[in-house]
This record gives sequence, C-alpha cells and structure tokens, in this order.
Amino acid sequence: MIFWAYIVRCSDGKYYTGHTDNLERRIGQHNAGEIPGYTQKRRPVTLMWSQEFPSRIEAMTAETQVGGWSRAKKEALFQSDWSALSEAAKKRADHFPRYGISTSSTPTRDERVGENGPEKGMSNSPPLIVLVRPQLGENIGKAARAMLNFGLTELRLVAPRDGWPNPSAGPAASGADIVLERASVYDTVAEAVADCAHVYATTVRRRGVTKPVVTPEEAIRNVRAVPGRSAFLFGPERSGLETDDVALARTIVTVPINPEFGSLNLAQAVILVAYEWSRGEALAQPPEVDLPEPASQFELDGMIAQLDAMLEAANFYFPEDRAPATRRTLRTLLTKPGWSAQEVRTLRGVFSALMPKPRR
Repeated sequence: MIFWAYIVRCSDGKYYTGHTDNLERRIGQHNAGEIPGYTQKRRPVTLMWSQEFPSRIEAMTAETQVGGWSRAKKEALFQSDWSALSEAAKKRADHFPRYGISTSSTPTRDERVGENGPEKGMSNSPPLIVLVRPQLGENIGKAARAMLNFGLTELRLVAPRDGWPNPSAGPAASGADIVLERASVYDTVAEAVADCAHVYATTVRRRGVTKPVVTPEEAIRNVRAVPGRSAFLFGPERSGLETDDVALARTIVTVPINPEFGSLNLAQAVILVAYEWSRGEALAQPPEVDLPEPASQFELDGMIAQLDAMLEAANFYFPEDRAPATRRTLRTLLTKPGWSAQEVRTLRGVFSALMPKPRR
C-alpha cells in the first residue's frame, strides 16, 4: 500500500501539512470542506508538494518534519531549490536531506501550524527527545524503539560516549531505523535545544535547582497548549542529568516512584513521556468490534422457562416451600451477564441436548 505526505496552500496563503493513503480523494475532501479543522475555513486549497512512502509511519514522519519547517523552506521545497533549502535550514538536525525525503518529489501534507504559529496557540510539533551523554548504543536503540512506538521520531544526541553512529543501536531498535537514521549529534545540551522554546529535564531528583516540577502528563499538556518546539532531556544511564544540565531546562519532569528503588532505565524513562504524547495522537488502536444484538426479554424468559422445566423434571426444587426463592435466585443469575441473542440460542441448544430423550 502507498501513503503520501503532502502540503497544500490554503486560500489565505498559509500552508497545511498532512498524510493520507489516497491523495486525490484527500485533496477533494479538503476542497469540499469534508475535513473539519484548519482547512475547512480556508478553502479552496492547492496541492503544492507530495511524496509517496511505503508505510504510514514514514508518511507521518515526513508530515511532522516538513510541517515544522519555515515558510521559506517549504517554498524552496516546492520549487526543488535545494540550495535555497539548505540556506534556509538553520541546524543540521533540521536539514532536508537527513530526513530521507526524495529530491525528485512532487506536490504535499497537513501542517496545522500557520505562518504566524499554531492555530489558537496550540502546538502541532511533537516534542524532541534529547539523550544527554548516553553511554551504550543498545540503550540509544531501545530509546528509539520506545519513541517510534508512540509516534515520536526526532532524536538528538549530546556527546554520546561511544560516538555516533553506533553499530549496537540498530539491533536494539528492533526496526525503529527511521529514528536512528535521522538522529543528530551535538556537542552540548545548549546547542541541542537552542531552537526550542520549552525544555524539560527528566529526573527523580531536583539536585538543588528551584524549578517547577510536573508529571509527564502535565508536561505534555503544556507542550500542546503553547506554541514553539519542546524538548525533553534524559541523562546518561549511570547518573542521570547533572545539575548544569537541569539548570538549562525551564521545568523538571518526574514521576511518583518507589523511594526505596528509583531506578528507571533510559528506554523506560523515554517511554513514559512518549506514551503521554501518543494519547493525543491518532495512532493505531485495537479494531472496534460491533457488539452482538442483545437478547430480548422474550428470549430470556424462554431460556429461563426451558431450564425451569428441566429442573422441575429432575426434582431440583426441594423442599417445595423454597422453590419460589430458588427460582428468583436463578432468574437473577441468568439475567446478570447481559446475554446476546446468539448466546441465548446457543445455551438453549445445550439445554435441549441435555434433556432426556423420549423412548420410542
């Protein structure tokens, strides 16, 4: 199956980025006003750029990446002006060729962020995950796996101990190669978060720094509520973030944890944040199953009457003065589960099979 990332230009000149499995139909839906939200009040829209991808997650990733680009970068992309695109890119982590987007692409996706920032002050950019001085390639790979499971793809590494790329990261990522391929490396924490307006330090200890302390749920709520990019800092496996690292952040993120054993590994810490982000995203959910048709009262009464007759024939109701109470108990028992019509029919078939057969 083929998926597309795309960008459309709205009637007010702003751009919207999205992804779809049927590009022609999706553009038609935008122009017909069938898609509520950003484009519905900005019709008609014009397709400016699109690219095919073999999987939905790759299309979603491209959507997220190009959606966060400046207007100048998007327009350089539309014109296939790679020199202008490179000039517009301020950091290597945001450099177009690193994101695996073909230089031969044709028109666009769903960018909920307009020229003047996110609509109604809401952030559309997923948070960045910044691993500060990570020690083992395996742990970087496991963190990437945790990220991609919950829809995060932008990973930044600060001075990884064993360098980068690290051959041990790939196997540990278990297929989250897209995160590793696009990971960018920085010498300092300050450089890694220079383009971020909101920086969160994840730590179970405050380390003598007076800052607001929130849970991952509260932090992600804040990320969605304000414009600008957000980054979450995670410290090295052995000791966590240093005081100077925490000092660069504006907020501390922590979770209630066993005071006798506050030891999360790197991937576990990342997944706590990534999961909270995923709760507001349209990620894959278990398929919905239609509930079966419930049994009518007539069907339930028929089943109970059939069982009652069988029990009467088997002299179950003894002593006789207790029979009314026993019947009420059985009716209560048989009406509690909320049987479906099919279940009632099946159970009655069981009863029929158990009934003594008349002699011929």
